[in-house]
Amino acid sequence: MTQLTFARAINAGLRKSLENDSKVVLLGEDIGALGGVFRVTDGLQKDFGTHRVVDTPLAESAIVGTAVGLAYRGYRPVVEIQFDGFIYPAFDQIVSQVAKLHYRTRGAVKMPITIRVPFGGGIGSPEHHSESPEAYFTHTSGLRVVTVANPQDAYTVIQQAIACDDPVLYFEPKRRYHDKGEVDEGTDPASALPMDKARVLTNGSDVTLVAYGPLVKTALDAASAAADEGISIEVIDLRSLAPVDYEPVVASVRKTGRLVVTHEAGQSGGLGAEVAASITERCFYHLEAAPVRVTGFDIPYPYSKLEMHHLPGLDRILDGVDRALGRPNSLSGLEG
Repeated sequence: MTQLTFARAINAGLRKSLENDSKVVLLGEDIGALGGVFRVTDGLQKDFGTHRVVDTPLAESAIVGTAVGLAYRGYRPVVEIQFDGFIYPAFDQIVSQVAKLHYRTRGAVKMPITIRVPFGGGIGSPEHHSESPEAYFTHTSGLRVVTVANPQDAYTVIQQAIACDDPVLYFEPKRRYHDKGEVDEGTDPASALPMDKARVLTNGSDVTLVAYGPLVKTALDAASAAADEGISIEVIDLRSLAPVDYEPVVASVRKTGRLVVTHEAGQSGGLGAEVAASITERCFYHLEAAPVRVTGFDIPYPYSKLEMHHLPGLDRILDGVDRALGRPNSLSGLEG
């Protein structure tokens, strides 16, 4: 086991994929000599060459379009979108081409493209640099959408995504890049938990708390704080956002009778609404209370001095738990 930061774990996973498959090619803005703005690709161009770790122009649509062409030719391109808010110029390529070519060609063409997206807030950046656009893509048939919450998953899932014959959007919680954790670099991605499976992180009996990406750590902190008050929370890391692995969530809610879903993205049309609706359909007679969503607000991403009021934190998640339990609280006037 090795202690790695989240960013270094992704770097190690990319390195392993480059070593194992000569058809893996990395594309992105400043990913070569600079190693990316977050240094996630640091050292890879030096070791694998400019033909496999390619610095591109500042043109996201062209980057993804080039990846489509490479996939047609049998390569496995890995695209880095420098910041989450920069993905929109590539939206047409992702939604109209990447997501649909396999279906359009009746399976004749595969699109084994991985698109890495640093997402979420917590680093003091303004709009375009701190956003949560995952719901746009979970709504698009033909795409797999995953996100990771710890260095071990970061290392393993990036390799699984690259090896997958389907297009995968791999969302990286940028505020967790410097978090450290143990990573077993000998883990075989093929034998690890598949990237489309959720993981139960803590067992509980009173409330099911579903989170993903950057808020998994906050959810675990909330479970620890609630335990001091005698409340038992079962925390589930969703991991895959499309498709969603509902089986462990259903099993948990049938046990606890209560559901809280939290994410940084705005509430309206967010993934939390889909999870809440699906669990209500599947667990209606087991629910003791309506599902509760704890999310970012339905506003443009605020400036750095206000972002911690926008992002769901420990207090707002615990307030959501109180609402699910029917306990009095001080934040009930807040939506999300």
